[in-house]
Amino acid sequence: MSIGEAVILGIVQGLGEFLPVSSSAHLVLVPWLVGWPYAGLTFDVALHLGTLLAVVCYFWRDWLVLLVDGLRRAPTVEGRLFWYVVVATVPGALFGYFLEEQAETVFREPLLIGSMLIIMGVVLYLVDSRASKTRKLGQMGLGDSILIGVSQALAIIPGISRAGITMTAGRFLGLRREAAARFSFLLSAPIIFGAGLVQLSKITPSQINAPFLTGVLVSAVVGFLSIGFLLHYLTRHSFVIFVWYRLLLGAAVIIIALLR
Repeated sequence: MSIGEAVILGIVQGLGEFLPVSSSAHLVLVPWLVGWPYAGLTFDVALHLGTLLAVVCYFWRDWLVLLVDGLRRAPTVEGRLFWYVVVATVPGALFGYFLEEQAETVFREPLLIGSMLIIMGVVLYLVDSRASKTRKLGQMGLGDSILIGVSQALAIIPGISRAGITMTAGRFLGLRREAAARFSFLLSAPIIFGAGLVQLSKITPSQINAPFLTGVLVSAVVGFLSIGFLLHYLTRHSFVIFVWYRLLLGAAVIIIALLR
């Protein structure tokens, strides 16, 4: 892999992991469209490390409060939120563990990815446009976290988008857009950490080279900026721009796949 390829894929990961457009879909589609070979397990680790750094650096104060309050005996809003994140992580971790092989083979078909981009785009639009906007993050309950966690498990299929499905579930439950996005970002840290840890055990120090480090750096910087952008954007706007992007990209992918 060249440094240029690492930069492009790092940008793709940094944008796609936190915007509701599916990073896994784009990491399959970009090489497929331009004729690059699969980047490999080692580079997947680099991208996971980068986005993990992004979300930890952006929310380090939040995580510090959540951890401290979560381990206290006296319940607080932040303490409950910590355990809601833990509970919501379980379904995604289980699905990732049992369906890892399918995620690397069957689920990487462009036709499936294009279809999921469109379907999830329609679902996001319908839910977001009809949902109430009254609930704050502190008003979440255990049942809410379980539903969001189950929805996250579906993101193992490229095109659905982990961020997209969890934000959609949050909006379905009546969370404000920025609250749904914030919980989605907090929820991303343990799931990215778990996936990266599993993959990290399969590589050797000799495989950590210039493209690897480039992928980590670029995905971290772009991911950090993406988080800040979306949290600010959703205070004034809906998800409709991402819906249109998903519909157009999904349609283009399906057409190209059928013509090839």
